[in-house]
Amino acid sequence: MINKQQIARALSAAPPVVLSSSASSRAGATTTAPPAEDWSDRWPLPGGTAWVYYGERNQTLTRPVLLADGFGSGASDIDELYDGLERRAFPLISELRRRDRDVVIIGYDDRGASILDNAQTATAAIHRAAAERAGGSRLLAGGFSMGGLVTRYALARMETQRIDHQVGVFFSWDTPHRGAYVPISLQAFAHHINAYDSRFSDLFNSPAARQLLAWHLPGTDGVPGVDPLRTQFLRELESVGEWPRIPRLLAVADGAGNGAGNGTGAGESALLGTGDLITGTDLRTQPKAPETLAGLIRLLTPDVIEVQAPGVPCVDGAPGGILTGFKILADALNAIAEATGLGLDVDNPIAGHCFVPSISAVSVRDVTEADLYTDIDALSPDESDFDDFLCASDNRGHTEITEEGATWLLDRLPD
Repeated sequence: MINKQQIARALSAAPPVVLSSSASSRAGATTTAPPAEDWSDRWPLPGGTAWVYYGERNQTLTRPVLLADGFGSGASDIDELYDGLERRAFPLISELRRRDRDVVIIGYDDRGASILDNAQTATAAIHRAAAERAGGSRLLAGGFSMGGLVTRYALARMETQRIDHQVGVFFSWDTPHRGAYVPISLQAFAHHINAYDSRFSDLFNSPAARQLLAWHLPGTDGVPGVDPLRTQFLRELESVGEWPRIPRLLAVADGAGNGAGNGTGAGESALLGTGDLITGTDLRTQPKAPETLAGLIRLLTPDVIEVQAPGVPCVDGAPGGILTGFKILADALNAIAEATGLGLDVDNPIAGHCFVPSISAVSVRDVTEADLYTDIDALSPDESDFDDFLCASDNRGHTEITEEGATWLLDRLPD
């Protein structure tokens, strides 16, 4: 007879389930990233670290581009960051350095800490870059996913304090300016296994997750809604004027701009338990109203928990950057089942879901059922909070550094 302690030991011994929203994310990876190239300098910062790579013809910091990390579990990892920014679809670091740009990668001691706290780290990096830069080139600063919000708030706050941040361009890459989305069924499963292993639940209840998610579920017996920490964060943004006003504002979205979704339907089974300990579990995409049943959870005992998600729009299939949240969890459970023989096997008919809707990444609409499929390409550019933006030609992985997006951004950086 399998007991709770055996499941707890198996889950705790396995790597944590991490739904990272960072350029360093290696969803489903079973190996660690190869080491980063040696950096030119390393800056200890309050609450974090910056790794500096000088431009190819630069002997010192001359034309800095600051890139802030996104959300995740634990501290930023330069090996993972370098791998994501350089060695996958497009070598962004090399291309910046080839243009004699100095790349400053900003990491945090805790990627799940409050955005307001990590903004202090970004602020320190901006101050140091401005102080150490040779010549008069203005800084370029931004980030990926949450990193765009970190730098957005940092710059706006500095302007409110009448501090000359010396930044000429602010950019964000698939940043949830109007909110991010993770299916309520996934959040509920994380909280359900909290009694066995708290790490997955802790990730969703971290300050940053509560600030980022448009709909947050605090526990299995809770109701999804706007978390008080998100409300507070939005008030803090408002108090500093919402946006920096001095730099030019650029955005890249990993979601399509033509209103085309990713093909995922509403109320569909995305993860189904097949092992004897988890049979009956059925994690679904968000159903269409008036239906509210987002999933069923069974683990170890015969009891089946219903996951209700009233008032949440059907975001899963919307145009936007895709996070393979269901697949990450399924791969983790299947790996534990294979390693231990415990009946935690699952099927995974749907791998991912929209994580950052296109309308959020380029800040043209709030995340509502009525606006999710807005044809952004047909809108007046003035409807965005950005001076210029690019939506991807189709829906792609969240913070996937594509040639399309990177070339567009590089072409818009000032000489």
